[in-house]
Amino acid sequence: MDKKPTLAILGGSGDLGGGLARRWAKAGYPLVIGSRDPAKAAQVADEIRTAAGGSTVTGATNAAAAAAADIIVLAVPNESHDAMVATIRDAARGKIVVDTTVPLAPPKVSTVNLPPTGSIGKATQDALGPEVRVVAAFHNVAADHLRHDHGIDCDVLVFGNDAQAREAVVRLAADAGLKGWHAGVIANAVVGEALTSVLIFINRRYKIDGAGVRITGTPQPGAA
Repeated sequence: MDKKPTLAILGGSGDLGGGLARRWAKAGYPLVIGSRDPAKAAQVADEIRTAAGGSTVTGATNAAAAAAADIIVLAVPNESHDAMVATIRDAARGKIVVDTTVPLAPPKVSTVNLPPTGSIGKATQDALGPEVRVVAAFHNVAADHLRHDHGIDCDVLVFGNDAQAREAVVRLAADAGLKGWHAGVIANAVVGEALTSVLIFINRRYKIDGAGVRITGTPQPGAA
């Protein structure tokens, strides 16, 4: 059996990061939960480790978590994003960085609000440079669903310039109980990020508990 990569979940104490962390811990991934407060990170790590039944889950500062990981997952709110990218710049060299950030602008979170770069994912790639393989994903999954042990009626669009890095994140999606789809280069992340505001609007309008997206059609044999 192949050894699973160590994942740093920066924002692992939040709803989305915590939900993903719980699912990946149950799938057997070693995790490091990052936080500005290492005591809080340790507490969250203990909770996830207990829920997962013994997986290796530890807590650390964000910088230390990023340094210890093979794959770094950014699960932080938009207002914390730029500072977090600056924090991990050195530790991220040569690694995959999975960016889940959506450019929401409270209180108008149901209105699409894209950055000048076109998407947060592209801004992250530009900031970290070509030595880092940035993959944008998990924008449209309701965090509350991730925190409970049930199937999730939502697919994951996976964007990135490096096909092997995208494939690694497609596998992460599968191990979290989700279907991941290669969706093209990092510039295409604008679609996934914008969809979040649309889904928030749909949730409110139709009183849906966590609307998601599904890709229809059946891939042909041999298709990646």
